[in-house]
Amino acid sequence: MKRLKQDALLAWKNSINRKPLIIRGARQVGKTWLMKTFGEAYYTDTVYLNFEENTRLQNLFDDDFDLQRIIIAIQAETGKTITEGDGIFDEIQAAPRAITSLKYFQEDAPGIHVIAAGSLLGIALHANISFPVGKVDFLDLHPMNFLEFLMACNETGLIQILESNDWKLITAFKSKFIERLRQYYYVGGMPEAVMRFCSNGNFVEVRSIQKQILTAYEQDFSKHPPHDIVPRIRMAWNSMPSQLAKENRKFVYGAIKKGARAKDFELALSWLLDCQLLHKLHRVNKPSIPLKAYEDLSAFKLFLVDVGLLAAMGDIDAKTLLEGNAIFSEFKGALSEQYVIQELISAGDFVVYYWTAKRATAEVDFVLQYQGMVLPVEVKAEENLQSKSLKVYHENFSPPVALRLSMSDYRVRDWLVNVPLYAVSKVKTLA
Repeated sequence: MKRLKQDALLAWKNSINRKPLIIRGARQVGKTWLMKTFGEAYYTDTVYLNFEENTRLQNLFDDDFDLQRIIIAIQAETGKTITEGDGIFDEIQAAPRAITSLKYFQEDAPGIHVIAAGSLLGIALHANISFPVGKVDFLDLHPMNFLEFLMACNETGLIQILESNDWKLITAFKSKFIERLRQYYYVGGMPEAVMRFCSNGNFVEVRSIQKQILTAYEQDFSKHPPHDIVPRIRMAWNSMPSQLAKENRKFVYGAIKKGARAKDFELALSWLLDCQLLHKLHRVNKPSIPLKAYEDLSAFKLFLVDVGLLAAMGDIDAKTLLEGNAIFSEFKGALSEQYVIQELISAGDFVVYYWTAKRATAEVDFVLQYQGMVLPVEVKAEENLQSKSLKVYHENFSPPVALRLSMSDYRVRDWLVNVPLYAVSKVKTLA
């Protein structure tokens, strides 16, 4: 298995301004695997510390932050000698003061390459912990994107074709790309599910893994947040399939519970967002730079961490997703938007919002700020190429280019560029 973030880790290792690194991401997106694999590939030895499983390590930082004492204790616990190599702190939020200690590693022992990882379950809630602002670097890890999925399934040829930028060649292989994309909608990007599918193609086993992950998340809801908001976290989380099934995917509190108001669920949603189990997109009332200056905080969409988990929450069977079903068409749009936002977030280069006209007469699914431009993006689940909302947007704002993502082939017509959904990774080259 290969993760594209391995290149970012190597750049961090070689940086003269390197600081202790915190890898952020939801549970089971592959943080521990990435750290260990990187350590094995680029260091003579590594010292792995799991604070969630080892109570002695949890108490290591309680007295003080004397690095000599801490290093001696770690060496005694692991039986390894810490030199100018790296230390790996896993699930660091289980020992909150270990987070504070990263400041002292940066100031007093910069030769030790420290990588820490946490699912954020609890990190944002330890309000009494001194966070080492300015003393750490960050790396966000998300579920495997479509390119990583293709890599895991040994589709080297398809990846090379995509990277060629030869649209005639890409189109010649569209049936293969579409087949793999529909599989990805079902499997998603959680590494365990991807590796199982790529090894045996068994959709039943994939769904079992996804359900186990969802159960683990539910258990975390009871384990980490304040008890009084746990029921609301569950209700908000379980409402996500119905929220995204609406034609207008704007988040509606009343879809959680009849009569629900924002103040009832703000803390619950904040907890899910801090854990990176949800992604939040605000509306902009004007697509100008910076988009942040024009955001409407009262209107937003929420998406899940992973498209495969969304399919699992909706109990969508493989046949329906792979072969199509007339009564499934609306939710297929939700899966397509979920997939696209994952790809955009994974790329890490875009500031993402959405736009609606006054009185909601038109809506553009995503509006991207990228290298001094604002790009409208509309998502179509199949080959329906009507773009009424994009036309309204174009008439009002005259963007340099407008993108429509669909299952149709690549084509350019005046101001509109149609990009196949399986080629979302090429959006940056079209801007």
